[in-house]
Amino acid sequence: MIKIVHATYLGNKVIRLRFSDHSWGDYDMQPLISKQTEMVMPLQDEDYFSRFFLELGALCWENGLELSPGSLYKKLQERGELHVESEAA
Repeated sequence: MIKIVHATYLGNKVIRLRFSDHSWGDYDMQPLISKQTEMVMPLQDEDYFSRFFLELGALCWENGLELSPGSLYKKLQERGELHVESEAA
């Protein structure tokens, strides 16, 4: 089961996600935010957005919004934006 092990805010609603299999990708949250649903509306605020946290490997915010690591991983993979770090030999 894939998990997010580290997340860094890069700015402009883009979060760099590092996964438990040593892969990573920069995930643009703007398309999700533009849907204007009740759960994502608070993410429009820069300060609120930047207070995300990881819980059990998922990307979360204080209002209960939780994005599954598997879904984020799959979307990055489908877009060709998932990178694999090569481990030192």
